[in-house]
Amino acid sequence: MMLIEQTRVPGAALPLAQFKAQLRLGTGFAGEENQDAYLEALLRAAIAAVEARTGKALIVRSFSYELQGWRQSDRQVLPVAPVRVVTEIRLVDRNGIAVPVPPGRYRLVADTHAPQLRGTGGTMPGIPFEGSVRIDFEAGFGADWAAVPEDLGHAVLLLAAHYYENRLEQPTGKGAMPFGVAALTHRWRPLRLTPGAPR
Repeated sequence: MMLIEQTRVPGAALPLAQFKAQLRLGTGFAGEENQDAYLEALLRAAIAAVEARTGKALIVRSFSYELQGWRQSDRQVLPVAPVRVVTEIRLVDRNGIAVPVPPGRYRLVADTHAPQLRGTGGTMPGIPFEGSVRIDFEAGFGADWAAVPEDLGHAVLLLAAHYYENRLEQPTGKGAMPFGVAALTHRWRPLRLTPGAPR
């Protein structure tokens, strides 16, 4: 299985002004454009880390999810939440020929942690032998930063500030989240009741 991010978070949606205010950085200085590009890169890195930890897309964008078989015959959990819409499902045979699945063959079931597709009539569409299925969908809390839950937004700013303040340090390899970020993201992490599977 493979999750592909088809579109990226637009620069206009990043909380650059909030981040600069948090760092108490001035404006109107020479080289500010280069500084902004660096701060934007830190924000993107922090967003990616928070999204990976929580399984949530903070800003709406398009994804494709490819897999070779359904996890269950009547449903498939999607790897990112919250899913806003499934735009298309295609069955791909061993020769790479794709056939769209009629929208009436499935429905989206919204869930905070584990949105899923369910097959109408009790089963998901059959995947061709040695083939695959590609699910195109849009996920995210909203189109701009105002739509991001306050605790997750604050976690991103804290983590980006951590990256900024420790930019000259050599990595230790521990990979641990700062405590504040871990605490703010804890309630958004997927609940796992069985090994490797959400809910």
